[in-house]
Amino acid sequence: MSGWHVPDARLVRKKLALVLLPLVSAAAQTGTAAWTGPSAAEIDAVYPDIEALYIDLHRNPELAFHETQTAAKLAARVKSLGYEVTEGVAGTGIVAILKNGSGPTVMLRTELDALPVEEKTGLAFASKVVVKNEAGENVHVAHACGHDIHMSAWAGTAKLMAEHRQQWRGTLMLIGQPAEEGAAGASAMLKDGLFTRFAKPDFALSLHDDDTLPVGQIGYHAGYFRAISDRVIITIIGRGGHAAAPQNTIDPIVIAARTVLALQTLVSRENNPADPVVITVGSIHGGTQANIIPDEVKLELSVRTYTEDVRRRVLASIERVAKSEAAAANAPQPPDVEVRLGTPAVYNDPELTLRLAAALRKALGPENVTEMPPKMTSEDFAQYSLAGVPSALLHIGAVDPAKLAHAREVGIPVPAPHSPEWAPEREPTLKNAIRAEVTELLELLR
Repeated sequence: MSGWHVPDARLVRKKLALVLLPLVSAAAQTGTAAWTGPSAAEIDAVYPDIEALYIDLHRNPELAFHETQTAAKLAARVKSLGYEVTEGVAGTGIVAILKNGSGPTVMLRTELDALPVEEKTGLAFASKVVVKNEAGENVHVAHACGHDIHMSAWAGTAKLMAEHRQQWRGTLMLIGQPAEEGAAGASAMLKDGLFTRFAKPDFALSLHDDDTLPVGQIGYHAGYFRAISDRVIITIIGRGGHAAAPQNTIDPIVIAARTVLALQTLVSRENNPADPVVITVGSIHGGTQANIIPDEVKLELSVRTYTEDVRRRVLASIERVAKSEAAAANAPQPPDVEVRLGTPAVYNDPELTLRLAAALRKALGPENVTEMPPKMTSEDFAQYSLAGVPSALLHIGAVDPAKLAHAREVGIPVPAPHSPEWAPEREPTLKNAIRAEVTELLELLR
């Protein structure tokens, strides 16, 4: 023992007291040693107000870049909680920041916009909103994708994080993003200085409701999770005339019908099944009445892929098929094929995603957190990852387990997002979403 110095026990106790005093003080303020996440009682306490917000948002949806009232409602809420709020980012977007000492900056995004869909859920508070779209057409509007669920949970999470700020350190950055459905809102916010006028976050998070998971389950997938989405508009030119004399015309409706069918062979006969592709003709317009063959027909396509090589090949093949079908019918000119490149694939940072999944398993139970396969749906949340921020988009089940089990048994899927009948099980979905978001934020801001 020669040469060893044994410290005085009283001095050791004094130094330990100085180290532990701030922790004891924080615990005394909150009444607990550490807040590991919201209790059922805490979520029950905020739920009535959050449910009222959800019903209001559901009843009063707004289309992309027109979410003025929606944004104002959310901005007012987070302002009252002490967040520094900037409105009008990229038109209708909002940025709310709560600085709480040194630590990482974590961004939590919600979407503001609804869809041009006529709601058919039968809910007492179903949307009856009808507005004019950018083309001047009257369209019904509904939150048929669950953005009202996302916004309401976001507001509940904002409240709990503000009330328990003694238990975390860093900067919480809440984003209300416009125009997710058109895949333009994230890019617009970034162009308006989201990561330069404000903080560039260390992490970006988002949560999306899901029709394939039962209520209470969180789904995650590390790596590429949501597909590339592009839009193609094909205008087929024919020669119109009387419906009783088709021999004097070149019927673009027949060309369009053959084109729709031929496009599907690009998936079934030209593509490796291991590289997923979806080509959907979501809109076909031509003609005015039964006894007139029109001059032109317009097709609008949604094209989903995962890799750049497949994307380029499929888009080129769509143009080839469209022009070949027109040539085969002796059309007076080739069709116009307009390609509008859309959102890239969502990439969930593997390290971040697995870290969050582990925290959620601990908080919610391992049976309530499950790995899920990638989806062919798209999300412009991908833009934040491309901007250099490790990102994770997780899914939350929103379907009654009994209904989901029955649907799988009979082979008829339940209504899904973008369906006029999509209606998440609101109370358990909202409560679980708040719990999941707070758990994720605490994991990164502890």
